[in-house]
Amino acid sequence: MPELPEVETVVRGLREPLIGHTILGVTCEQSRTIRHADMATLAARLQGQTVTGVNRRAKYILCELSGGDLFIVHLGMTGRLYVVSDDSHWHADRWAHVILQLDGGQQLRFSDPRRFGFVSVVSNFAEIAPNIGPEPLSDDFTRAGFAEKLKRHHKAIKALLLDQSFVAGIGNIYADESLFRARIHSLRPADSLKKAEIDRLYAAIRSVLEDGIARQGASINWYRKVDGTTGEAQDHFDVYGRDGEPCLTCGTTIEKIYVGGRGTHFCPKCQK
Repeated sequence: MPELPEVETVVRGLREPLIGHTILGVTCEQSRTIRHADMATLAARLQGQTVTGVNRRAKYILCELSGGDLFIVHLGMTGRLYVVSDDSHWHADRWAHVILQLDGGQQLRFSDPRRFGFVSVVSNFAEIAPNIGPEPLSDDFTRAGFAEKLKRHHKAIKALLLDQSFVAGIGNIYADESLFRARIHSLRPADSLKKAEIDRLYAAIRSVLEDGIARQGASINWYRKVDGTTGEAQDHFDVYGRDGEPCLTCGTTIEKIYVGGRGTHFCPKCQK
């Protein structure tokens, strides 16, 4: 599933081709792709509205509209969002379940082969996800606040980092990478971390996510940028997807276990 760096990259790629354009109509090939509304409601609320901003909250894409509504997209596992001319033909179009017709002969297409993603139109983001935690790259995500919240949880630190009500936008990839950079084992109870470990993990989360954004996300499976090209973050992983390979720091073989049902990669020497 695309995580914070991938979604942020898509958001940045959508701003130039979307902002200032007006939605003229909506077509939908799969009704299950729409949440919190039916097709008629979605079309009625979107038609005639101009996109005034494109932002991100957690793993959600928020298109701000002139009438005050939000057009929200969640990419799910395989979703792609891209703006192309009316007569363009892309490989991903075979799974384009929702298309917004824009002025100027352009279309915003949402393609999703596995159909775990969705679109919606709401007045307030809380209608979609009322219990999302702080953004890890924002000023609201403080070292002191992070340390205080860790003390309240005994669950494995990897599982806690995946909890979107604890911190927003981190998924399997960047949790593994952050824990490796902080030299913390994924199964450590969150409330067992010492101050130095918390400090390292706080810094690691932010630096790993910033690196992921700078490299425009990880194109491991379906994720692509708005222009259809791949990101480069996957070429710089320390542990994720590298089980059986030597640790780039110490040479020990990277191992894979499961934490909360999620495949988890770590170095048994660097992360004791």
